[in-house]
Amino acid sequence: MFMLAASKLENPDYFIIIAYFILMLSMGVYFYRRMHRMKDFFSGSNRITWWLSGVSFYMSCFSVFGFVVYSALGYQYGWLPITLFWVFIPGALLGGLVLGIRWRRARIDSPVEYLENRYGWLIRQFSAWQGLPVKIIDDALKLVAIGIFFSATLGIDLRQSMICSALIILAYTFMGGLWAVTSTDFIQFIVMGAAVLVLFPLSLNEAGGLSAFIKNSPEGFFRPTGGDYNWFYLSVTVLMYTLTMSSVHWQLIQRYTCVPTERDVRKVGWLVAVLCLVTPILMYVPAMAARQFLPVGTEPKEVYPLLCSHLLPTGLLGLTVAAMFAATMSMLSSDYNVIANVMTNDIYRRFMRPNATQKELLWAGRISTLVAGLLALGVALLMVEAGGEDLFKNMIQLFSVFTAPIAIPMILGILSKKITNAGAVSGYLCGITTGLVLFFTLPKSLELFSRQWQKENLLLLTTTGITALAMIVVSKLTSHSTTEQQQINDFFEKLAAPVGTLPGEKDVMLDGQQDEISPLKIVGVPVVIIGVMMLAILPWIDGALGFQMDLFIGIGLIIAGSLMVLKAYRQNVKQSHQK
Repeated sequence: MFMLAASKLENPDYFIIIAYFILMLSMGVYFYRRMHRMKDFFSGSNRITWWLSGVSFYMSCFSVFGFVVYSALGYQYGWLPITLFWVFIPGALLGGLVLGIRWRRARIDSPVEYLENRYGWLIRQFSAWQGLPVKIIDDALKLVAIGIFFSATLGIDLRQSMICSALIILAYTFMGGLWAVTSTDFIQFIVMGAAVLVLFPLSLNEAGGLSAFIKNSPEGFFRPTGGDYNWFYLSVTVLMYTLTMSSVHWQLIQRYTCVPTERDVRKVGWLVAVLCLVTPILMYVPAMAARQFLPVGTEPKEVYPLLCSHLLPTGLLGLTVAAMFAATMSMLSSDYNVIANVMTNDIYRRFMRPNATQKELLWAGRISTLVAGLLALGVALLMVEAGGEDLFKNMIQLFSVFTAPIAIPMILGILSKKITNAGAVSGYLCGITTGLVLFFTLPKSLELFSRQWQKENLLLLTTTGITALAMIVVSKLTSHSTTEQQQINDFFEKLAAPVGTLPGEKDVMLDGQQDEISPLKIVGVPVVIIGVMMLAILPWIDGALGFQMDLFIGIGLIIAGSLMVLKAYRQNVKQSHQK
């Protein structure tokens, strides 16, 4: 047993955190002059590489909540949080191998634009106007979460920490669009990975080694379920994430539509599935091991912060705190960009300025980004004023109301011609109405059901069933008009045409490559800088082991970043010779 960590953040930790935020802002500055049109800002002109998009997809799936709350579950129940993370895998595979290909072939500028191409303008507007406030409220909840973590870690006022975090995220998203979002997501992934890879062996060592950890764990600690989280709960969770990851979460659809080819879409799906399979073991085994060395009576929600402060040396502690911020920053920057996409493409261009120039649409996108971010911040500040745990629970339950009514029409509409416009609208309205009625009439404690029938699960199952039933029944009773049938036929002909095969499409793709961006160089240089930062604080590190760990991580990041830059250079040389 050893006590390695700094008991609190020291000056080198603050240096790492501040320098990290400055680095994120510099990414936005770098991309600012490389955004020439709306398509650059919102889809990277379909030139974002699959590994960049896949990592960004993964980083957009969780936040500080994923570390703090899931670590608490690991401390209490054992393997459970790893199982809960694995429920992302079916949604990632369905999206990458089935629906993602269709999203890419739809050739859309925003996730909800497809709804008009398939069903007509009405359900597109329903989705846009219903989805925008829901996502803004969701982002407000994320801002409150990161503010609480920031405040507790750095001792800054909660409101000031929320404002500071929101403005940093908003700044680089406003300047660099989706390229800045995906690039910073990758850097944040590297930072998070470095912190996780250090904490994993340290926690096992503190528990006496792997064999001692397994031997001394409580009975049933490695079961996939625990507490109220039984197989029924997990089944409903799989349904929820499959619906949201493949249709409702606009920012995830965006990760399929921004890559160059259909093969890249499949690679995105497989990469996300692999990351969701492997990384939760590295992230949550430390919390499981903490059961054997943290004091008896430790509050589960404090496990992850205590682990970090107990095991990590100065410098790495600051890097870990930056990684926690990074996880939530990834979610928020993705949301801001895709919300602005819908506001610009589905509202501003659709109703206000249908003939707007690309330069005007680019600025409309940037202004929409500001509006989305500031609205989320305003709502977050109001939530802090209101306070109360019930507010968060009610918001989660309310999201369950809106998930299925939009997910089911989006999924069935892109898979089948048989769903009519009237069926889609009817399913949407019936699902929303049923969900809202249940939300306001069901009691907080459902004593008629066992504990696993949590209100949000019941809302999700009911709205899913009602939406699907209404869509199918009404579609059976109605038929497409001649105009609607032609529109649907045209849409499915487009879905049948692989990317790059439609007339003039290759010319557009080649035109988009004139201002080529080298992602390996873009992410490699910041990774090198972070490594240099870790080496720069070595004179202030006390203890031989802490010094060695910071040195190891610093050199590792420099080598990894340098290899990326070297490969980018070789690719540029090869391309120049081909020309």
